[in-house]
Amino acid sequence: MLFSHRSTNFPLVGQHQQVSCKECHKTLEFNKAPSQCADCHTDVHEQTVGTECARCHTPNSWIVANITQLHQQSRFPLIGPHASADCRDCHKNMLSTVPLTSVLRFDPLGIACYDCHKDDYLAATQPNHVASNYSTQCTDCHNMNVFTWSGAGINHNFFPLTGGHAIDDCRACHTSGSYSKIPSACVSCHQTDYESTTNPSHIALNFTTQCTDCHTTNPGWKPAEYRSHDAAYFPIYSGEHRGEWNSCADCHTNPSNYAEFSCINCHEHERGDMDEEHGGIGGYIYSSDACYSCHPTGSEEGSFNHSKSAFPLTGAHTTTDCSDCHTNGYSGTPNTCSGCHTPNYNQTTNPNHTSLGISTDCAACHTTSVDWKPATFANHDAYYLLQGAHRNIANDCFTCHNGVYTNSDRSCFTCHTQDFNLSTNPSHTAAQFPTTCEECHSQTAWTPSTFNHDGKYFPIYSGKHDGEWNVCSDCHKEPTNFAVFTCTTSCHSKAETDNDHDEINDYTYESNACLNCHPDGSDKKGGIKPTYRQY
Repeated sequence: MLFSHRSTNFPLVGQHQQVSCKECHKTLEFNKAPSQCADCHTDVHEQTVGTECARCHTPNSWIVANITQLHQQSRFPLIGPHASADCRDCHKNMLSTVPLTSVLRFDPLGIACYDCHKDDYLAATQPNHVASNYSTQCTDCHNMNVFTWSGAGINHNFFPLTGGHAIDDCRACHTSGSYSKIPSACVSCHQTDYESTTNPSHIALNFTTQCTDCHTTNPGWKPAEYRSHDAAYFPIYSGEHRGEWNSCADCHTNPSNYAEFSCINCHEHERGDMDEEHGGIGGYIYSSDACYSCHPTGSEEGSFNHSKSAFPLTGAHTTTDCSDCHTNGYSGTPNTCSGCHTPNYNQTTNPNHTSLGISTDCAACHTTSVDWKPATFANHDAYYLLQGAHRNIANDCFTCHNGVYTNSDRSCFTCHTQDFNLSTNPSHTAAQFPTTCEECHSQTAWTPSTFNHDGKYFPIYSGKHDGEWNVCSDCHKEPTNFAVFTCTTSCHSKAETDNDHDEINDYTYESNACLNCHPDGSDKKGGIKPTYRQY
């Protein structure tokens, strides 16, 4: 009788087609036959890879031909040299030294590099991994795709080894034997090359120590290009001079000093031609410095832009002839004010700059406007501290100085005589107030002001009269003469005062008599501590 196993949940394929029915169906209840691999097949791996045979095997054969691909689905995909390694190199339990029953065991292994490569790590001496406290994760430095620990096997991405750096001997750079925290700056290895280079002299010209600014990593330092030359000095890789030179020495004829350059050494700039082309040009000089001053970009138009120089032209400087400042050529011209204006400084008498010790930096007070005006004196506080209302007129010098700036009187009355004389409430002149304004006033404004009335005349901010008056005119009835005062008119009535003094000999109902007997304002004679009050 033929039975089609295809109609069941377990179609027979591969080697299963050759198996006798009773090998699986131990009883006549055919629908109860086991269907799991482990039900029929002995686990030769001893549960080290699971019980599902189909994960690695097919029904056709126990032999696994694609073990590498299967391994890619595990915790440790086989990459590079690992893909061709013998299983027993990692699964040590398969070695012949273990019992035969364990030959097919694949015990789970640690997947950290150090789990397999501990011996390699401990044996490494160049560099000494243990002494240098290197990471035990080999892939931090080594390339898993290369069959060697050194050379191309080093993962040097933190400092790509190209050109002259592509060397196998690590010690050529790691001369101290240390491989950790090595500086990556060019000069850390090439200091000697930098200092010994004389054509051009890198030290004398203060070249950057970052070699890659001019060099590639090709051996021999060539070719070299100073691309910053265009922006830092003069366009030779662009503009009119592009392709017009072969080597640095074409312009820098002194190999020991590349700060020097020559324009007139070129056959294109012969004197006869230059003199003819510059006929009628004011300040023309046949010199390399002069060429550069007028032609900083190398163009024939002479497009010198003073605004991009160390001394931009503004104000009166924009109309000044070049030769007025460049009296000795264009190189080394001072850019300080005193470099050109020392005669102006020495000849100025109002104010006398020399005697006052005013700064020779004209810009401290002046702009570049014509005739030195307007001018500000930022250092005024060193002579007279400007505060309050005085600060508001700091730039209106004439208000105080009236055109005279030397030996100016600093007293208040010098400027404020008119304010003093015209004050009528109270009249400062009639009351013979002091001419030292600061005794009563601040520099902020005339009011509010303070007056030592208690100490100088009569206590009105303390004692019996404190709070008994409102304005000065309560006692001083004559606003033009504050020396006159009254006690009797509006405060102390005659009847009341007569009654209070009925037993006093020589009593007189008169203001001066009141002050004579009551100088401190008390009912009896006695001292009262004076105070100040604003009004």
